[in-house]
Amino acid sequence: MAVTIERFGPFGLRGGREFRTEVQLLCQLRHPNLVSFIGFCDEEDEKLLVYEYISNGSLDKHLYGNRSNDPLSWKRRLTICSGAARGLHYLHSGAKHSIIHRNIRSRNILLDDEWNPKLSDLSLSKMSQAGSPTGSLNIKIPVTVVHMDPECYITGRITRKTDVYAFGIVLFEVLCGRKAIDLTLEGIKKSLTSWDSKCIENGTIYDIIDPYLKKKIAPQCFEKFVEIAYCCVCQTGKGRPEMGEVEMALEAALELQKVADSEKESADHQGEYEYEELLPCLFVRNDIPAYGGNVVEQEFDSCSDVDSTISDSFLDSEVIQLATILNQG
Repeated sequence: MAVTIERFGPFGLRGGREFRTEVQLLCQLRHPNLVSFIGFCDEEDEKLLVYEYISNGSLDKHLYGNRSNDPLSWKRRLTICSGAARGLHYLHSGAKHSIIHRNIRSRNILLDDEWNPKLSDLSLSKMSQAGSPTGSLNIKIPVTVVHMDPECYITGRITRKTDVYAFGIVLFEVLCGRKAIDLTLEGIKKSLTSWDSKCIENGTIYDIIDPYLKKKIAPQCFEKFVEIAYCCVCQTGKGRPEMGEVEMALEAALELQKVADSEKESADHQGEYEYEELLPCLFVRNDIPAYGGNVVEQEFDSCSDVDSTISDSFLDSEVIQLATILNQG
């Protein structure tokens, strides 16, 4: 049986008692869309977490890696997004304790041999009970930060809506087949979320999707997918949906694609069909359903808890400048 082992150094742990407490929490998490926790080692000089091994690697490698394999089909991408949303919804609302993942990104969505998505990086360094005492914490942006949830940057608090924002970035990566930050591009194009949002607002979002997906997305499905991704990256947490709503919207988008494909296949028994390229479609934030709900807040334990890929930032220009400096060494 192949497994994945995560080893913690002496400076990566917050004490033996806390290690055991959070291992107990990991043991309670069971969901088809989470990487299964198998066991642990809790010795004085050795702390290990053992997870199932996931054969097809991470989603990012199939979106913008070397693409040695065939690109993912649109229906497969939708299925992956829907499953990942289901897993994150479980963490937020279905587990014994509400859990904030804190590190949602395409690299942490793993794909098994049947292409089922499983959220990873559920280690104790990224997971805690969302019901813990809350409050502001003055933080400094660590040099590893490339993008961050605007509210997280301002308040120093991580919430469920921070996960939602990060998931919206993943949705845009899936649609466009590129990284959230690409320093090889110019201007606003460096930030995928800023560029996508601008293109959505001026009606040109279809022009920047993954070229492989052109003429393969049903118009109604495309509109639904873009709508939910756009809502997820709303600048304020109150304007973002809960993950349960995201899950339902993605399932609806998948069903729209299946119905459209079925109709096309009935008309063309050879299965060689295409959808017409979509005309510009303007999205105005106020025209898209606003989402609310209770925001479960969570303190940072330390500055190091602010991960570089949690979500996008309205300070794109400053962040991109920092990333450029770091990239140049």
